[in-house]
Amino acid sequence: MRSRIAPVVILAVSFFLPQVNLHAQGDHAPENSAMPAPRAATEEEVEQLRQEVADLKAIILRLVAGESEVAVGSPRLVPANAIVDSAQPTAPASIPEAPTSPGTSGPSADNTLSQKKTVGDTPGVAGWTGEHFRLTSSDGEFTLMPVGYLNGQYSVYKGDGAPPDTFSISRARFGVQGTFGKQVDYAFLFESASAITIRDAFLDFKPWTFFNITAGQFRVPFSHDVLNPDTNYEFNGRSIVSALFPDVTGGYRAPGIEVYGDLAGGHAQYWFGVFNGQGILASGTTNEPEYIGRLRFSPWRQSIHAGLKGFGFGGSVEHSRSKALAGELSFSGVLTDGAYTFFPQVRINGGIDRYDGYFIWLSRAMGLRGEYTQILERRDGIGSFVSGGTAFNTLPGVVGKGAYGILTYNLTGENETEYAVPRVKHPVIGPNSPGETGGPGWGAWQLKLRYSWLEGRALGGACNSTTVPACPVTPSVVPTYSDHTNQITAGVNWYLNYWVLVKLDLDIDQLKNPSVEGILPRNYFVFSTGLQFRF
Repeated sequence: MRSRIAPVVILAVSFFLPQVNLHAQGDHAPENSAMPAPRAATEEEVEQLRQEVADLKAIILRLVAGESEVAVGSPRLVPANAIVDSAQPTAPASIPEAPTSPGTSGPSADNTLSQKKTVGDTPGVAGWTGEHFRLTSSDGEFTLMPVGYLNGQYSVYKGDGAPPDTFSISRARFGVQGTFGKQVDYAFLFESASAITIRDAFLDFKPWTFFNITAGQFRVPFSHDVLNPDTNYEFNGRSIVSALFPDVTGGYRAPGIEVYGDLAGGHAQYWFGVFNGQGILASGTTNEPEYIGRLRFSPWRQSIHAGLKGFGFGGSVEHSRSKALAGELSFSGVLTDGAYTFFPQVRINGGIDRYDGYFIWLSRAMGLRGEYTQILERRDGIGSFVSGGTAFNTLPGVVGKGAYGILTYNLTGENETEYAVPRVKHPVIGPNSPGETGGPGWGAWQLKLRYSWLEGRALGGACNSTTVPACPVTPSVVPTYSDHTNQITAGVNWYLNYWVLVKLDLDIDQLKNPSVEGILPRNYFVFSTGLQFRF
């Protein structure tokens, strides 16, 4: 009812105001009038009447705007000037500030109301962006968004010697992120599933598209698999190949600094970083930091063909150094689902080199990804730290190799994305996804399949006093390990909406060459269901 009456009232007020001014400002009544001449209004009364009418118009405008916003379901992020008007109901609806003259620091003196309306007095903006809650300063220079996510998981194991079935909170993370000025992003993220630990804490300075700087603690830019955020990862656990990636013990994060940027209109990207190489909040153990370089090419990024536009490939290299005196070990052989340990850890000392190559192809509802990784961890002068070895003799390095391939398909037609959750067209619960207008439905359904393999090799050696004087009289032997395992993962994802996801995974772990003597090759089955909520 108000929406129909308000325009009429506005027109009436707009028409009535000039008439009031006309009669109020006249010094005498018309000569042909039979009515006695009215008393002349003073300038103060005229100004007061104008102010009251302007206030009435402002209130009606706000009512109309507020009612239309609720009716059509417009975005909840309210402009700063609207909040200012609603906070000051006695102020006119719109008071244009006079332009600032050259050489002056404020608005023109002939607009006293504008002079009182300074930036410092203007409240900020609080609202919903369509994906996160956000606070924004009145000038838009500072934003703050609380973010977080929770992952609960239940796993069922089948196989000789497999772990017991268990329920776990795999992730419970919260923090804030936002912008500071036009060129700086920031993030602080904490892990609280066990002890509270800092996960991410960094500043991202972005002066140009071709050159940006990130400093703090964040994901090292080595693997395409790991750079996909946890909330956007399709499976309950990472690929078994992730055991070969740097900074595994720190969630693939480490303190450091990197530079990155886009080249050739985004057809190529680069990353180069220097890190401690010891994981979260850990200090380096040597005088040589960890170096990582990464390249990405998207040759048909601007193509009109969806099948070509979503294709990309690239690679990474990494170099760091280990220290036996610090107790450092080779990569872990524990599978990501915890079913078993396929490869033992041994002492390492010396250089570490990693190489990685990957590709990605996204075409509408389908996604195809693949990655290969290789690592060499040297054991220079390691003899005195190895069982069966003596002196400072050097052993062959530890070699790890692995690869995976992932195929995903969205049954409900959502487009597959590289580093983001699909936009759910018809959510089961809650609001629509940003940019979607579909009503309640069955959510988004996704099929997924992953095949991965991983192998490790650590050649042993013999220590004989006839060839090495430091060896004992009785020859000693360092054992050789050469083990291999495969994993096949299939499952379904159900996106109830853009923020709630249910994952169902079945892992078939194939132990080819057991690392423990006496264990025969066998298969293990791991069924896991996960629930993810993020905000």
